[in-house]
Amino acid sequence: MQSIIIEGLSFSLPLFIIAIGGIFSEGSGIINLALEGLLGFGAFFGGLSFVLLSKFFTGDPSSLIYISLVFAMVGGALLAMLHALLSIKFKANQVISGVVINMLSVALTAFLANQINSSVFGQPSNKFLLEVFPKVTVPVLSKIPIIGAVFTDFYTFEVIIVIVALFMAYLLYKTPTGMHIRACGDNPHAVAAAGGNVQKVRFWAVVVSGALSGLGGMCFAYSISTTFSPNIYMGFGYLAIAAYIFGSWKIGPTFLACILFGFARSGGYVLVEKLALPSSYGDLVLTLPYIVTLVLLLFFSSTNRPPRALGEVYDQAKR
Repeated sequence: MQSIIIEGLSFSLPLFIIAIGGIFSEGSGIINLALEGLLGFGAFFGGLSFVLLSKFFTGDPSSLIYISLVFAMVGGALLAMLHALLSIKFKANQVISGVVINMLSVALTAFLANQINSSVFGQPSNKFLLEVFPKVTVPVLSKIPIIGAVFTDFYTFEVIIVIVALFMAYLLYKTPTGMHIRACGDNPHAVAAAGGNVQKVRFWAVVVSGALSGLGGMCFAYSISTTFSPNIYMGFGYLAIAAYIFGSWKIGPTFLACILFGFARSGGYVLVEKLALPSSYGDLVLTLPYIVTLVLLLFFSSTNRPPRALGEVYDQAKR
């Protein structure tokens, strides 16, 4: 049970922060299927910053790990700006824009990683090797039965994600900024009538989604393989989309969905290990979160309530 909780949280929390990014974007009215590409491009940007800074930095390498998280957020935000410009400024189809950005991110990061490794390190490769992210155990709390697993051998990025998630939840539900974001997703013309700038609010909501996706993607890169590689594009962005759809675009229920997906994944690995199944069954375990997604959407999709103006191009002339 302890292993299920430890591994489940290390997968669930990065997924959760990516899903929060989707909630911000779609809560403002902009469909964001680009989360997969945003998390990958963010991980590329963070991984690149780590390997480049490592060549000149002589201090504690763990500080570079945390710096790379910031660069990952910047990378995700930069690519999200493209989606925002296409969807808001040029009024492109938001679904097509998101899909194209996903494909662009996969091709562009693989090409750039190859070129940079070849020219800078003299070793053609589409991977950036990273350090192992620091782990900690809280001495007293870790001894509590079952719950103690939450405080045992966890990545420190999990603490960062929890803090960021709490701040984003406060921002979305307890501040005027969050009220404007949610109003843009439900009734953008009312926001404009009250003097708000709908396009500006939506633009920055999409940029925030990119930054949070980049953070989650970088955490996946550290926890799953300790490398940036094309393997980072494993459908995690789409799984985050499924999580907030299941959670009806609300942060609390979305967290529960992410926990369920994470525990399904880690529980599958434990089951394979306990039954002494061949290692090939580990690949089958990767499908468990997606199977759970299909089952949940089958039973709960009729109760989902997306923002009323989601996907609608804002046209001030139609007020």
